[in-house]
Amino acid sequence: MSIQVEAQKPKIIVSTDIGGSDPDDFQSMVHLLVYADKFEILGLISSPPHNGRVEHIFEAIDAYENDFPKLQGQSTAFPEPDYLRKISKQGAIDPQSSEIPESLSEGAAFIISQIRANPDYPVYVLVWGSITDVAQAVHHDPDIKKNLRVYSIGSWNTDQDPKSRDYLFKNHKDLWWIENNTTFRGMYMGGEQSGEYGNISFVEKNIKEHGFLGKLFWEQKKDIKMGDTPSVLYFLQGNPENPESASWGGSFVKTGHGPNYWTDNPDLSLVENNRPGAKTVNQWRKEFLEDWAKRMKWLK
Repeated sequence: MSIQVEAQKPKIIVSTDIGGSDPDDFQSMVHLLVYADKFEILGLISSPPHNGRVEHIFEAIDAYENDFPKLQGQSTAFPEPDYLRKISKQGAIDPQSSEIPESLSEGAAFIISQIRANPDYPVYVLVWGSITDVAQAVHHDPDIKKNLRVYSIGSWNTDQDPKSRDYLFKNHKDLWWIENNTTFRGMYMGGEQSGEYGNISFVEKNIKEHGFLGKLFWEQKKDIKMGDTPSVLYFLQGNPENPESASWGGSFVKTGHGPNYWTDNPDLSLVENNRPGAKTVNQWRKEFLEDWAKRMKWLK
């Protein structure tokens, strides 16, 4: 059966190490939640590394719940807070220790069930932490690859669990996968950063004191990093079916590794601060920040 790709809300599952050692996942979760009406969110999975747990996803949902009346006043498409809690699951606690996954976490099992419940549509898993739970899900039920699509933020995340990433790379070359190792740095490196568009000045003007979500963002980190957010921006402006086309979340190239594998564009003209592909994100910085600022004003 062919996968339907007509105009629809993207179906997404987020795998995040929110609450671990890097506060920028809280930042990206705040950003996602103020755009939650644009997506059909099928799951929020707490994944490795370190000490992040599903309770930290709930912390972000609590802030969202306090702002929910204002968000719903703008669009009735924002999901109910209790629905988001229902689809939030604990994934693996530890990185993969063997060459192949040996267990199946609650979160990984939920990924399988949600993909199987939507067999006629692509389901995108946005990986903000280690790719541990995705590896478990694919190993346990390879058939989900028919409509599974992965956009992963690599770099440090991969370093924390290289075995899960290498398992997928070596054993599942047919996996639809954008592996973003350096392009994501364009979220906070380069681009328009003058005046109110700076990493600090933008937050001070447009996020701080903007609702409970803005308060959570500010308490966690007072400047833009949000290295996982390009995985969300990818769907807000651009064609998700074509990773090689321009989008707010970057554009990528095939390497010959597999029929549906893309990664950072090595073109020297797209390098920012020694990070290949970063300019495919930061060239849109003014546009995606202004769009986000409009939404945060709803919470003021």
